[in-house]
Amino acid sequence: MFSPKEVAQNYLNASETKAQLPFGRMFVLAILAGMFIAVGGLAAGVGSATLSGSAARLVSGAVFPAGLAMVLIAGSELFTGNCLMIMGVLTRRITALGMLRNLVVVWLGNLVGAMLVACIAAFGHSYGAFNGALAETVVNTAAAKTSLSFGDAFLRGVGCNFLVCIAVWMANAAKTVGGKIAGLYFPIAAFVIAGFEHVVANMYYIPAGLFAASIHGIAAEGLTWGAFIVKNLIPVTLGNMAGGMILVGCVGWYLYLKE
Repeated sequence: MFSPKEVAQNYLNASETKAQLPFGRMFVLAILAGMFIAVGGLAAGVGSATLSGSAARLVSGAVFPAGLAMVLIAGSELFTGNCLMIMGVLTRRITALGMLRNLVVVWLGNLVGAMLVACIAAFGHSYGAFNGALAETVVNTAAAKTSLSFGDAFLRGVGCNFLVCIAVWMANAAKTVGGKIAGLYFPIAAFVIAGFEHVVANMYYIPAGLFAASIHGIAAEGLTWGAFIVKNLIPVTLGNMAGGMILVGCVGWYLYLKE
């Protein structure tokens, strides 16, 4: 395996590649990542639909890491992991503008990909499974996410991307496919079980709930497109950036790259 210092050095090269991607390729890679994370969320939801409490979280945590495994092994661009590009900025290997260009384009591409999977599942009536229990679960999940206060959503976003970026770091320490999957698995499972908030996952979960509520006639107070953006996407995006950039990116730079 690579040492932590080697992981940090290797990610600098990855940061340069990410910053220099042409717009079209960057956007398509981001759509793929959004789809991968959404499929992980869909599978986790199906697996836990008839469960409750800690059992539901354990099953979701066991299944959801499939999303990041596809992101890293198949190759794509994920907003949360790309927050580690701050290390490239701090070492002056890339510019802040280059990082921000990547993050904005990838965020938008992730949104398109995640919502595409939500549309496929909703309008393909996948949520009708278990006599409608899955639709109820999908709507309740979305409603819970849009009922969080700004502060709660932000802090849960911080905790989430601390663990996601640690997962990316651990996966990059491995030299084999199996090692990469093993490295990412437990931090991702931990953030799901802990109930933290991942902006790209929520780009699937909340639209899925909105679509399911409409198609299956399920009432959900406070679940609106406006609440999706204002009460979840904005604070969770900011929290994910803080958690990934500061707690992992800046700390990694200070420990292993700062001269």
